[in-house]
Amino acid sequence: MKLSRNFAKLVCCSLVLAMAACVHPTVPGRTPEAAAAINVQLALEYMRLDKLAIAREFIERALGQDPHNADVQATAGLVYERLDDLPKAERAFASAAHLGKKDPSIQNMYAGFLCRTHKVSEGEKLFRKVAHDPTYLTPEVALVNAGVCVHSAGDNIGAERYFREALQIHPNMPEALLQLGSLLLERDEAAESVLMVERYLAANPPSADIYLLGVRAERKLGDETAASGYAQRLQAQFPNTDQARQLQLGLTR
Repeated sequence: MKLSRNFAKLVCCSLVLAMAACVHPTVPGRTPEAAAAINVQLALEYMRLDKLAIAREFIERALGQDPHNADVQATAGLVYERLDDLPKAERAFASAAHLGKKDPSIQNMYAGFLCRTHKVSEGEKLFRKVAHDPTYLTPEVALVNAGVCVHSAGDNIGAERYFREALQIHPNMPEALLQLGSLLLERDEAAESVLMVERYLAANPPSADIYLLGVRAERKLGDETAASGYAQRLQAQFPNTDQARQLQLGLTR
């Protein structure tokens, strides 16, 4: 399930990594809150690099420095979830949601965690709340997340409703088109799925996922020429992806 990443899109270059030894709260002139913010960035960067033990060190340092900060707690939730320490992740995300009760981005993150831990009803309800929050600038993101959430529990009708509602707000939203196209193919509506692929590619940069969906949908329709075209583009533009490997192994039906 792909959930909103706005909070996690922090840019940490080698200069920031080099600051790791300088973020202790005793550094003159740096407040604990400022040190915690740097440690949050470092935790996210090391998590991106899949160095989870180091990410945990930095986020736990941040928790000691600024435990009442919703962003710190939310980042802790992400790190602990990656470490598969779900009890700690649950406590951190719940704390973040409490501290950031007026921040829809934090609520969106907590809703995602609820869905990933099979609390679908709670997650869907919170996603709907976020989508209707007038301060949240991208309600279509929360709607797609809600659709992915209920789809994971087998509610295809509800999922389609959320994806189409998101597309009413943002008609060319790539994730909504991809999710809806995949759902339509699951229901053996391959022709409609192809329309979603074409609509996606007409308005957005291509992705490995959308090319693979095109291959699968066209093969379902029996159009091997069109399927081959998508396959060639996938292999040429995204040769080292899981999607290309699926294609090479014949796992696209």
